[in-house]
Amino acid sequence: MSKAGSYLKKHTEALVKDVGIEPACELTGKSKATLGRYYSDHEEHGDRFMPVDAVAALEAAASYPHVTAALAELNGISLEFDERRSNTGGSGGVNSDVIALSQRFAMLMAEYHQSIEDGVITVNEAKRLLKETTTLQQVLIDMKLHLEEETG
Repeated sequence: MSKAGSYLKKHTEALVKDVGIEPACELTGKSKATLGRYYSDHEEHGDRFMPVDAVAALEAAASYPHVTAALAELNGISLEFDERRSNTGGSGGVNSDVIALSQRFAMLMAEYHQSIEDGVITVNEAKRLLKETTTLQQVLIDMKLHLEEETG
């Protein structure tokens, strides 16, 4: 098995163990044996990997997106884990997203105005601007997900 395959299987196992085997079975509709095959390093299961929809279901319930992070690492991509998980339920949809977007943009502009007041943006001010920009980006991602859901 390739190093990448072995790496993915290791992280698949971590994902299943994070969620718990019984809940993982319920969430994916797979048996314990099938889930075990997805992370088995035995040669006969070397080409078996967990389907993406099962990974998504488990990662929604897990404390960390183990497989997604592993895929990103294998491709030289870094991710930022957002523990607030605001796009996983309990939202008012696009209308609420537009309001949140307006509020976050106003906060970014207020932070920018305060930072540029003396004509110089310090390192700490830049860090606060970056944090506001990242939060604004997260609101846009939530909005994108809601729009995709509505257009189905």
